[in-house]
Amino acid sequence: MGRYYGAEVTVVEDDGRPARFTWNGRVYGVRRILDHWVTVRMDWSPASTSEVPERRHWRVEAGTAHAQGVYELRHDTATGEWLLSRVWD
Repeated sequence: MGRYYGAEVTVVEDDGRPARFTWNGRVYGVRRILDHWVTVRMDWSPASTSEVPERRHWRVEAGTAHAQGVYELRHDTATGEWLLSRVWD
């Protein structure tokens, strides 16, 4: 069971995939992508915009020089915002 956060993070992408992210002043390097899936935002309706706003979820193994864990990142394509949504130690 992981802990839920919903904290904004800064993500550096490589070919559309998260390569590293900064959370609480620490940089976490992505070592491996474990899973990736896409969902549609619940507040979207075809009448509001023709572009479907997606949320891209990435479960990654990442860490700093001192710690490693599994993190779930979420990218909202409509806003460009990245969130750290879950952490497994």
